[in-house]
Amino acid sequence: MGEDAESPKINHTFLRDYVTEADVISTVEFNQTGDLLATGDKGGRVVIFQRETESKGVSEEAGEVGDSGEYNVYSTFQSHEPDFDYLKSLEIEEKINKIRWLPQQNAAHFLLSTNDKTVKLWKVSERDKRPEGYNLKDEEGRIKDVSTITSLRVPVLKPTDLMVEVRPRRVFANGHTYHINSISVNSDGETYLSADDLRINMWHLDITDRSFNIVDIKPANMEDLTEVITAAEFHPHHCHLFVYSSSKGTLRLCDMRASALCDRHTKLFEEPEDPGSRSFFSEIISSVSDVKFSHSGRYLLTRDYLTAKVWDLNMDKGPVETYQVHEYLRSKLCSLYENDCIFDKFECVWNSSDSVIMTGAYNSFFRMFDRETGRGVTLEAWRENSKPRAVLRTRRVYTGGKRRRGDVGVDSLDFTKKILHMAWHPEENIIAIAATNNLYIFQDRVNPDAQTQ
Repeated sequence: MGEDAESPKINHTFLRDYVTEADVISTVEFNQTGDLLATGDKGGRVVIFQRETESKGVSEEAGEVGDSGEYNVYSTFQSHEPDFDYLKSLEIEEKINKIRWLPQQNAAHFLLSTNDKTVKLWKVSERDKRPEGYNLKDEEGRIKDVSTITSLRVPVLKPTDLMVEVRPRRVFANGHTYHINSISVNSDGETYLSADDLRINMWHLDITDRSFNIVDIKPANMEDLTEVITAAEFHPHHCHLFVYSSSKGTLRLCDMRASALCDRHTKLFEEPEDPGSRSFFSEIISSVSDVKFSHSGRYLLTRDYLTAKVWDLNMDKGPVETYQVHEYLRSKLCSLYENDCIFDKFECVWNSSDSVIMTGAYNSFFRMFDRETGRGVTLEAWRENSKPRAVLRTRRVYTGGKRRRGDVGVDSLDFTKKILHMAWHPEENIIAIAATNNLYIFQDRVNPDAQTQ
């Protein structure tokens, strides 16, 4: 590991001093241009950050790029409220599980947000003018007496302070019996899928009272249940293809052209298990917590508890690349099982060119892997390093051999500081990292020559 290796710089941090359960960030998502960044939290709130337009320019004379990642709060709204299922006597949490942006069609932006049961479509728009000079209303909006109107005038639009309006446009409810873990917008721009533990439904964005069930793995007898759906996503270019992952570590690619009900997959991706290494924890740590198509649509990126894997759609015999995220935890699985950390669901993301992948770890660490060299770096998102434009140093977990200055021992890792949620700008080297109730935004690139354990 090079001590002076070039690392991302902190561009902006949004920190909260007091941690409450409602403030913990539960999802992060850039829109298609990267100019907007949305976060959802366990309190059911959605916060949208906007990139400053004046900071995106390039100074050709100076040959320098301006601070291209300055994001400020654009809008905040309450997406979901706590609810109660009276038929099952169950509380429904307001926590935002996923946010997905729709492709922009006009000046307004649209996004989908979901909790465990209900998906909502929101419209985000700006208003900087207001109409004045109504014939039938006075300046305060009260209806006039028609008999007092002696002349007609043409209403005019007058400038006013910029207002950001967020309005609910659709509510997609009653589609899931179990908890929703994924939503994904189709490339056709008209439909999206929502997945829970046992079923995947496809919705039309204009129809809220019905959906089409496209995957159902619920057995006739629940005692025969052997696996659950953990994540699902549409192909970025082909509207008939989607993939879903399971708690057994398998991926199933489905083609809706073959059958309306995709219980029979087109391709099954799984890694053969070594019988000699099987243990009590094998099935738990092999469960896929996240799956993402590459931007090209050729590869799949998955994350299980200890590794991140890249799969080629044309090769279903096993992953083409495997990256050890924190192999040093394999000896700690027993204690991680006892404190439930072994069930943590880490996300994974691609960079814009599909050449680098990123995923989270413990102790506020997150990892990046260069696919060409196979090398990785470990970086840390924490408050003491949160000054704007501060350069992050790579970190290393000490597992044996010569100990270097700054190394962190495995027994010293803080398992309460976990990086589960993250997003990568769709076009540039800007990343957003959620660390409990704090949001960190980093920019610049990682030097792939910096290697860590």
